[in-house]
Amino acid sequence: MSTSSPGSDPGKGGYHHGELRAALVAAGLSILEEGGDASALGLREAARRAGVSAMAPYRHFPDKDALLAAVATVGFERLRCALQAADGGGEGDADAREALYAQGAAYVAFACAQPGLFRLMFSARSGGSRPETLCEASAAAYAVLSDRVATLVPAAASAEEALRSWALVHGIASLVIDGMVGEAVRSDPQAAAALASRLLRLEPIVG
Repeated sequence: MSTSSPGSDPGKGGYHHGELRAALVAAGLSILEEGGDASALGLREAARRAGVSAMAPYRHFPDKDALLAAVATVGFERLRCALQAADGGGEGDADAREALYAQGAAYVAFACAQPGLFRLMFSARSGGSRPETLCEASAAAYAVLSDRVATLVPAAASAEEALRSWALVHGIASLVIDGMVGEAVRSDPQAAAALASRLLRLEPIVG
């Protein structure tokens, strides 16, 4: 006779339903935090780290891509929190602009501190498309930036200015984590954030 309680997962770890999913996502995050990338993040390895059978993850994720999308979703949730914390809710033009610069620096620091997760966040797909939960988490993170931009420019220019700001900080972040601006910056999130802060303050070149 089975001793499992109703709703429990029969995997070796004895997780309750729902807890196993969170444990598998946490395992995926740990793989990336240890320097791995999406190629190292599979259902079998996540199951091993969670202490469950190789088949247990399939109760929550139909394939590897679904797990990757779930991990990426957590990444965007973390990025949103980082941007909100950096923003600080500044009011007035000067404070609002500093808040935007702080968001940009936080964005680059996040990428530098977690490059594997950052790359996955913008490449994850499941079933050939981005799942709704991933899209929602991504949009929520972007909204922190776009809402701040909206306090600085006329409404008619807000959408394009937010996109320009995002493209700028994302480009800096990508260059940093790909080692294009030097190893000293890539290996130091604070140095990366300081670089981003300086670049964001440069006046755009006008013709």
